Amino acid sequence: MRIFHVSEDENISVFEPRVPKRTDIEATPIVWAVSEERLTNYLTPRECPRVGFHIGAHTTDADAEAYFSSLARHALVVESGWFEVMRKTTLWLYEFDPSGFYLQDEPAGYYVSESTQLPIAKLRVDDLFDELFRRGCELRFVDDLHPIADKIKYTSLDWSLIRMRNALRSDGGFSL
Repeated sequence: MRIFHVSEDENISVFEPRVPKRTDIEATPIVWAVSEERLTNYLTPRECPRVGFHIGAHTTDADAEAYFSSLARHALVVESGWFEVMRKTTLWLYEFDPSGFYLQDEPAGYYVSESTQLPIAKLRVDDLFDELFRRGCELRFVDDLHPIADKIKYTSLDWSLIRMRNALRSDGGFSL
């Protein structure tokens, strides 16, 4: 198993545990990583709102057929306005030794550690589109993420809604 932290910062040498910024509860400081299988959810600029979904252990054939038009088992839906930003963004994948982490959320592929971590490798990704396609992800661009975000929650697919606070509403405003 391989786990990664994705960043636009190419100069991170030590990962110190920290409390997530957007939490309303007292939380344990952690170093956060994602499994290679769910890495496609994070191959975008950090602040990019997106909806990721994939075929999971409990996905029905009907949902798989309704939400996938290809042989892909994973899809990422991004607002159209982020196309150029994605095209110009370079990401860094910091790989960790998984023995220092424990599973926090299986469908999302989240792993956490409560101790300082040093990356064992650092990979540069200059072409996000190519990397997503190479990993078998079906990439879709839409003007408004809310319809798919609202709909996907009621399927048998495994899904993630990421940075939706940055998503535009159909009236041009932002989500809250």
